[in-house]
Amino acid sequence: MREQFYSYIQALQDRICAGLEAVDGKATFQEDLWERPEGGGGRTRVIENGSVFEKGGVNISAVHGKLPESMQAYLKVEDADFFACGLSLVIHPKNPMVPTTHANWRYFELYDNNGNITKSWFGGGQDLTPYYLFEEDAKHFHQVCKTACDKHSKDFYPTYKKRCDDYFWNAHRNEARGIGGLFFDYLTPEDDFSSQDWYNFVTEVGDSFLEAYVPIVNKRKDLVYTPEQRDWQEIRRGRYVEFNLVHDKGTLFGLRTNGRIESILMSLPSHVQWKYNHHPEPGSKEAQLIEVLEHPKDWI
Repeated sequence: MREQFYSYIQALQDRICAGLEAVDGKATFQEDLWERPEGGGGRTRVIENGSVFEKGGVNISAVHGKLPESMQAYLKVEDADFFACGLSLVIHPKNPMVPTTHANWRYFELYDNNGNITKSWFGGGQDLTPYYLFEEDAKHFHQVCKTACDKHSKDFYPTYKKRCDDYFWNAHRNEARGIGGLFFDYLTPEDDFSSQDWYNFVTEVGDSFLEAYVPIVNKRKDLVYTPEQRDWQEIRRGRYVEFNLVHDKGTLFGLRTNGRIESILMSLPSHVQWKYNHHPEPGSKEAQLIEVLEHPKDWI
């Protein structure tokens, strides 16, 4: 399974990068290959200063070795070897009418002293963080997510949509990071679903990403915006940074396993603001967004 899934994310990285480059029309992804001293490595691809995308990364990695003690405690396991691979992406567009997006699909294995797998699971999802709310965009993104889920179980979309709302919650701000999507973790083999079944589901979601995001980008990328709207985008990016550095499990895992810092922090935007005690004008488009972030809604 580890070879099968790693081959998949290598091909998916190629497809997503090609799809986003076609949308941008100017910038291309720059590739950076790296190795982890303890075992494994990755292929980081970053796009910057494009006509559409200000900064973005589409990274894959496959790392292995001894599980650090901090992660043993976090995962509630004893001394073990591990293998983890995944694709992680964050795209920050230039135009504030185009939403930021994030996605991740990953696979994890733990081994005993004889090299036998003791535990394995999949995780991941995809989500949308708009700066200005277009309800038709939210509905489109969630409908693509639901369609992918429904092919495997009618229960998946409502379950993983709710988990996404719960996970991407900036508790210290009492608001969501964005308008959600899907989030799933610890998808382990059991009676109803084998590892291959979970693989089929996770890759179905991965394959749906460009369909979920690119039509939104194409619809909004040429809209006119003001300097004030750009300021709002950068203020909201500050909340995005706060979540990633305070709450995000992927960031935490990377930092605790001596991950490559440039790849871990590629999710941070180039231009961001923190304004003291900032609140949007009541009744404004900005206030409309905050209302949805404070009270996540069902889009389907």
